[in-house]
Amino acid sequence: MSETDPALMSAETLLGLYARRALSPVEALKAVMERVARYNPWVNAFAAMNPHALRAAGESEARWAAGRPIGPLDGVPATVKDLLNLAGFPTRRGSRTTDTTVATEDAPAVMGLKEAGAVILGKTTTTEFGWKSPGDCPLHGITRNPWNPQRTPGGSSSGAGAAGAACFGPLHIGTDAGGSIRIPAAYCGLVGVKPTFGRIPQWPLGAFGHVAAAGPMTRTVRDAALMFSAMARFDLRDPYCLPDEPRDWRHGIEDGVAGLRVAVVRRMGFEPPLDADGDAVLTGAAQMLAEQGALVEEADPGLPDTRAIFGRVWGVALSRVLATIPLEKHELLDAGILEVARKNGEMSAVDYLAAEAMRLEAAHAMARFHQRYDLVLTACTPTAAFAADQPTLKPAEALWRDWAPWTFAFNLTRQPAISVPVALDGEGMPRAVQVVAALYRDDLAFRGARALEMAATLPLANPAETGRLAKGG
Repeated sequence: MSETDPALMSAETLLGLYARRALSPVEALKAVMERVARYNPWVNAFAAMNPHALRAAGESEARWAAGRPIGPLDGVPATVKDLLNLAGFPTRRGSRTTDTTVATEDAPAVMGLKEAGAVILGKTTTTEFGWKSPGDCPLHGITRNPWNPQRTPGGSSSGAGAAGAACFGPLHIGTDAGGSIRIPAAYCGLVGVKPTFGRIPQWPLGAFGHVAAAGPMTRTVRDAALMFSAMARFDLRDPYCLPDEPRDWRHGIEDGVAGLRVAVVRRMGFEPPLDADGDAVLTGAAQMLAEQGALVEEADPGLPDTRAIFGRVWGVALSRVLATIPLEKHELLDAGILEVARKNGEMSAVDYLAAEAMRLEAAHAMARFHQRYDLVLTACTPTAAFAADQPTLKPAEALWRDWAPWTFAFNLTRQPAISVPVALDGEGMPRAVQVVAALYRDDLAFRGARALEMAATLPLANPAETGRLAKGG
């Protein structure tokens, strides 16, 4: 990261400079805001900006000057995906069907960042109700990838991915019900963490609440672990929340992978598509871990065909969304929502319970698999980021074929999974792999991700450091 421009610095670097009085939170925020003013008109990462951010940065500056920071993120700029409540702002969910009533309390993950002292820069764009991977929505239009404005940043955490790559602050909250953190992180060259289900509390629970998780999107693995530490705090509002004691998830992150057993997995109960560049990146990542002493081999966990489960879960969830929206407003929705709900949403209670039984079968298969392997390494996306303006064809099939074939299984099994950028393809776009650990072993996932990050040949963390970002406008 740059030693001169605060906007390009990691959260850990900013905090070190604050502690030495070599930089102030106000200076850092102003540097980030200058970038937002310059590049966001075409990146389109924000659903709303926080008019009180500068005041919050000033309060943080005063605390640092007095030697009394309130938490481990004091003064670090952060953003919130517009599927989560941020007090004083409406939660529009990328939809023209939602109202402008402001939230009266923060979502748990947002509360965790605020209590740690983070300065909330604004709310980032999302695909409508978080339903798809292309980074557009009816309310805010198309969000573009800072690596190449003709490409999508992915979704549904589209604005968080774009903001991270454009250096609009180092910390970004995304949500992930089928890959919505990991896919945009992969497309944008970020680290994206889907935690163990329940590790980071959520409220209110959305339509995908029984498989979704909130998590960090950052430019480094250590920043992700630092942010994770602030977010992973018990909150009684979430009935699924794990009663964890607070901890610093950076502890042990540098322990490496020597002696760990790693399975390279290429089947998810079916054969997910993967292009030649993605296959080469996966093979290269496996070699990186082996060179650090991991015991790496290809293996098949014997999962059921998870496509059938995922399609049913998605269809029922979107049908539930439609049921809350007056019929006269359906014409305002993304057409793909209507199609997926119509195709996969009509099922009996028996069919739904059968899908849940298949989900538990998948979770059991992975639990057994992790008796032999500490970590699983897979591809993260079938291709690099595709065209931002590409029309969505056959959305029910695109969910498991084009967007999330490598990611959704781990929402069903509720395991921790981290997207890690490891290379650039021939067109200069980021490519990533996915590090997965057993349920509740988020610590091992962080260790594996950090080992890959240290060994990866990705020459630059983001396009901001090359001047490529300036070419997008």
